[in-house]
Amino acid sequence: MRVVAELPHPDCKITIFSMNNKYIIKFEQGTLEQTFKLAEMDVLNGVDGVFEILDESFISAVVAGFKDMRKNFMDAYQRYN
Repeated sequence: MRVVAELPHPDCKITIFSMNNKYIIKFEQGTLEQTFKLAEMDVLNGVDGVFEILDESFISAVVAGFKDMRKNFMDAYQRYN
């Protein structure tokens, strides 16, 4: 797996990898991460096409997902204690 790009964003770290003819898009925020996979042949213009998919609307939805993930984990952790 090799890093092909990083996209700066104030709310999360975004890294694009290439592996086995797939783009792997990883979003990280603290200890949480979300990963999306796309076949390279499904994306026009290579990694530039991936940047087109990662519009602000999608990134905002991913950031909102982090809030839900954090809440769900904290709820589960509280039940554990």
